[in-house]
Order: sequence, then structure tokens, then C-alpha cells
Amino acid sequence: MKLLAAAATDKVGEPIVNIAIFAAFIVITLVVVFRASSKNKTTADYYTGGSSFSGMQNGIAISGDYLSAASFLGIAGAIAVYGYDGFLYSIGFLVAWLVALLLVAELLRNTGRFTMADVLSFRLHQKQVRTAAAISTLMVSLFYLLAQMAGAGGLVSLLLGVSGSTAQAIVISVVGIVMIAYVLIGGMKGTTWVQIIKASLLIVGTVVMTVLVFSHFHFNFSDLLGAAQDKASTMKSPKNVLAPGAQYGGTSMSRLNFLSLALALVLGTAGLPHVLMRFYTVPTAKEARRSVVWSIGIIGLFYLLTLALGYGAAAMVGSDRILKAPGGVNSAAPLLAFELGGTILLGIIAAVAFATILAVVAGLTITASASFAHDIYANVIKDGVVNDAKKLRVSRITAVVIGIVAIGLGILAKDQNIAFLVALAFAIAASANLPTILYSLFWKRFNTAGALWSIYGGLISTVGLIVFSPAVSGSKTSMIKSMDFAYFPLANPGIVSIPLAFVLGIVGTLISKDKGNLAKNAEMEVRSLTGIGVEKSLVH
Repeated sequence: MKLLAAAATDKVGEPIVNIAIFAAFIVITLVVVFRASSKNKTTADYYTGGSSFSGMQNGIAISGDYLSAASFLGIAGAIAVYGYDGFLYSIGFLVAWLVALLLVAELLRNTGRFTMADVLSFRLHQKQVRTAAAISTLMVSLFYLLAQMAGAGGLVSLLLGVSGSTAQAIVISVVGIVMIAYVLIGGMKGTTWVQIIKASLLIVGTVVMTVLVFSHFHFNFSDLLGAAQDKASTMKSPKNVLAPGAQYGGTSMSRLNFLSLALALVLGTAGLPHVLMRFYTVPTAKEARRSVVWSIGIIGLFYLLTLALGYGAAAMVGSDRILKAPGGVNSAAPLLAFELGGTILLGIIAAVAFATILAVVAGLTITASASFAHDIYANVIKDGVVNDAKKLRVSRITAVVIGIVAIGLGILAKDQNIAFLVALAFAIAASANLPTILYSLFWKRFNTAGALWSIYGGLISTVGLIVFSPAVSGSKTSMIKSMDFAYFPLANPGIVSIPLAFVLGIVGTLISKDKGNLAKNAEMEVRSLTGIGVEKSLVH
């Protein structure tokens, strides 16, 4: 391993100390996962923890699932480099959470049992809709996973003091292997406890860093903002980090890109399968509502703290140094930790960030593997006639495959801003999942044709536009820098793909002769509002 030169990162601590802190966290969480795994006996235990968690526990775990590397590393870095425009990610993610809670969370929890497809297929053609929903779940999970893996590569490279593409690829591979082990061993119970530990550590860590930042500026927020602007003015590319426009200003295309991003962020959470699946881990609707109260408080507090972390990094580290570090913009929070507390605080915050990544990727992997095993294998291929042992085996095999694919994609996207990568996953979720979820819950006329048009239309349009966007090729920050096939000008396709998916759902429904199943419509309405029957098998 090669220690980074002072010009790049001013040497962020002693790798041996960082490795020790990092290893301690791994050992502790592995013990927790092993203990939780001893109680996994059925598919319900593996997929949803047997619906045995309290509202408080699940609320903390939800915040742990939602506050991903995009929130901790990506947003802090975006604020440090772009100021006001970077904080828009925090606003978008927080508002998105409120939209998800108000529109779909409790209704989905009452209607489904294991996966999002349970809800979408409830009154529609089982095999066709489950297949489409499972494919969409896998795509959203993969895009979300590649963001977390990219963050893991940059973070651990910074922690260990290594540089170079090969070293980061090795780091991402190791992180992927650890993640697969967590999922295979612990299931949803182990993952939930890791998320609870991670959320607690994340809030404590960010509060401590925020207090240290404010103490450095005599607890005067104006002094902090002024110092951040003074530092930004001396960088190679001077920016006004206190006003809009540092990232999305200047041209009409930049502003349109921002609108597209905002639309994806605000609507995407309500279609994220791994977040919605968490509501199946509590026993009653009352506990689901308690989960909401706890999660809103924790998530809201955290996003306020990102303002201090981002501007603190801008003032004390500077964007030039951040961009030169392994992981680029995602290194702002760890570098700030080193400035505030040296090697020890850096190691602790890096371990917290790694816990953030690990908990989220574990939740994503379980969601994707459960969707394939429960929806595709059990209900499409086997027509619902399959025992728990076979479903669990298929789930675990799927988790390994997904982990391997995530490692490859993470290596490809290792230099991208994590918050931006997650925004692409939000665009897919908002396009392929949200229209079908809303139509299924609130439109009695909605039918199978409308669901298939909406899911496949939203999925294909979003992924297609992403492939041909500047996010993949044609710019200095693209995943593939050596090629240019960016025929679509926007980095985030949400402003096109989301309305298109809603329209396709309406068109597909109206041109179909299928008038739906009135009895199933009535049953779904009662169940969604009351939760009656949710504990029973949804194979029908």
C-alpha cells in the first residue's frame, strides 16, 4: 500500500490505528449478526425478522436504512464543494421521506407480507406483475448498491492510506465479500440490529463532529459560513457556496438538470423496495406508526447536521484537497474528522461511515434476494408450491450473485459522487415503482396491462436515458471517460421518465378490456386501511 502524499490529503492518520478501529467494528457487528442468525428458522425470519421488532427499534432501523453513504459521505461532500446547491440533496431526501410516509408506507405494510410485489400483484395477474415488480426491484437495488460500494472503496482507501484504481478495486471487492457474509449469516434480523447500531453511531458521531465544528468557530454559525466562503474564494475554481448556482446555475440546461434531480429525489423514496420492506418487520399498524415517529425525528436531525458537516469541511479542509483525496468529493466528512480529532476521530468516523454502507447494502441485498426467491422462484416458477428451505437457499444464492455484480459496478463507478449515484436509483424507483404503487392503492380501474406498461415503460426509459446520459459517458466526471455516447443531455432522467411512467399506466389501463376484479379491489381496500388478514399467506 502506498501512503498518500501530503499534497493530496496531508496524510490522514496512521493506517495501523485506523485498521484496528475498523477491525473492532467488524468483529462486534459479526458477533451481533451471529447471535441474531441463531433465531432464523423460517422465510419470515430471514425476510422480515419474523415481524418481531418494536416500533422504536424499527424506527431506528429505518433511519439506519435510509441514511446511506449518500447522506453521510455524498451530501457532506456536495455541501463542502458546492455549498447551497449541495444542501438541496438534504432537502430532497427529507421531503421524499415525508411523501413516502403520507402516501404509501402504512397502506403497503397492511397489504403486503414480504415484498413490494405482494401489493402490486394483489388484485392483478400474479405471475406477470410479480415478474415485472421483481425485475424493477433488482434494478433499483443494483443502482443503489453500486453507489454504496463506490463509497466504500473511497472511504476505506482513505482510511488505509492507499491510492490507485487497483487498490480501490481490491478494497471494494473485500467490502463486497464482507457484505455478502453479513446477509448470508444474519438475514433480516442480523441486518436490522446492524442498522440499529449503525444509526445510533451515526447520530452520535455527527453530533460530536457538529459540536466540534461549532466550537472551532466559537458557536457562531455566521462565522462558520463566512469561513467557508473565504476558503472557497481561494480555491482553483472559486465559488459562491452561500448562494444558489455553484453546481446547477449558469445555463438553462443546468437548471433543468436540477429540476429533474429534485423530482427524482422527492418521489423516489416512496418507490424504494428496501425502505418499504422495513414496515413488514413490525407486528401491527400501531407499531408501524411508532416507527414513523422515531424515524422522522432521527432523519430530520441528521439532515440538519449535514449543513454543519459540509460547511465545516469547506472551511477547514477546502474543496481542492477534498477532490484530490481517494474517493474525491465523498472524502469530505472523513477529512473533516481528521482535522477535528486526528487519527482517532478519523478512525471512529470512518468506522461509522463503513457501518452506514454495510447496513444499507445488507438491507438492499436482502430485499433483492427476497424479491427474486419469493416473487420469481416461489410464486412464478413454482406456482407457490415450495418449502421454506428451498426458498432460503435460492435467496442466499441470489444474494451472492447480487453481491458479485455490485462489486463490479462499484469498481466502475468508484469516482462518482455517491449522492448523485443514489439519485439515479431514486429516478428508477420513482419511474418504475411509484406510479404502479399509487394506481394499485388508489385507482379501482387499474389493471394488469396498466401495471406492466407503467413498470416496464418506466424502467426501460429510465435505464435507457441513464445509459445515454453524461452520467455514463461524454464528460470528465462520467463513469466511462474515454467514450462519448451521451445523446440525452440531462444527468438525471427523472423529469422525462417519471411523467412518462404515470402516463403509460393510464394508457395501458384504458386500452385494455380488463375491468379488474371487484371482489379483490374491495378486499385490498379493506386490508390497506385496517391491516386485517395481513398475517395470512398472500398466495391466492
